[in-house]
Amino acid sequence: MSTSKNNSTVKAMILAAGRGNRLRPITDSIPKPLVELCGKPLIEYHIEKLAQAGVSQIVINHAWLGHKLEETLGDGSRWNIQISYSAEPEGGLETAGGIINALPLLGENPFLLINGDVYCEMDYRGLVAKARAMQNESSSTLLGHLVVVPSPEHNAKGDFGLNQHQRLEPQGEFTFAGLSVLSPKLFANMEVGFIPLAPILRDAMKQGLLTGELETGLWSDIGTLQRLQQTERLLEQSN
Repeated sequence: MSTSKNNSTVKAMILAAGRGNRLRPITDSIPKPLVELCGKPLIEYHIEKLAQAGVSQIVINHAWLGHKLEETLGDGSRWNIQISYSAEPEGGLETAGGIINALPLLGENPFLLINGDVYCEMDYRGLVAKARAMQNESSSTLLGHLVVVPSPEHNAKGDFGLNQHQRLEPQGEFTFAGLSVLSPKLFANMEVGFIPLAPILRDAMKQGLLTGELETGLWSDIGTLQRLQQTERLLEQSN
């Protein structure tokens, strides 16, 4: 008896290979996703939310001090999940290169992609449902679904647009939240190398192959010491 695609496993990848120069000196001794926000490593917020959303297999890529990620997070058993690691050469492979390198661990189905250096209060169950829907729509040409947020001051010009039909556009007033569902087909016939993700996404947008949604809840790109401190203050005020 065949198994319904609705029951198929949805995997996730957390991007954790960045050097984090703007968070130095903290990141001189630990990888950026292990920087603590209110006493907890950033990456653990994502792991907990993914586990709560029903994701049981997570792939984490790493380059800078990657062994410390493996030592800290282990095999994922403390969250009742399985963590696999995708090691990259020193300096990393850029975002798309890291994804392509990890595809053997991610498989053939759409997966969640999470930036390890953002904080977001969004519930990931909606993204898991989107990944399952993309799996079931075998005839669909949709290659991805991205979350965007109102652009913060440090990215005032924005990254992408979102039209009335929920299709993403290559330029616009919104900032990519670093949260998405992507199909491996987006990277078809691409070899592992130092490859950025944004040009690939913009090419797909021009063809109408990516949808999006706007998240208006608390979100922060923890890219600098100042933004780390600002986010901690926001969280302390909300508790």
